[in-house]
Amino acid sequence: MLETVINAIRERSMVYLDYPPGMRLIEPHAVGYGGRGQLLMRAFQIDGASSSGDRRGWKLFELDRAATLGRAGMVFDGPEAGYRRGDRAMTRGVIVEL
Repeated sequence: MLETVINAIRERSMVYLDYPPGMRLIEPHAVGYGGRGQLLMRAFQIDGASSSGDRRGWKLFELDRAATLGRAGMVFDGPEAGYRRGDRAMTRGVIVEL
């Protein structure tokens, strides 16, 4: 899964992410490690399920909670408005980012 995320960020590929409570379409922007060593992904969600009710917007995902992740066959132009490099949630390091 990590390799898929890294390649998707580098190639600006949208991905489908099966993450509670369901399937989401996202634009991955960064992946790295949180304070507990958990693998995190910062992404802009385009559509799909949301436990917060916000179907579109910035999300932080713990990748160990994801059931599946796969390429959606679409690309995005670049960082969405509001994106900041050096994600502060990734306290143990960013692996790759836009």
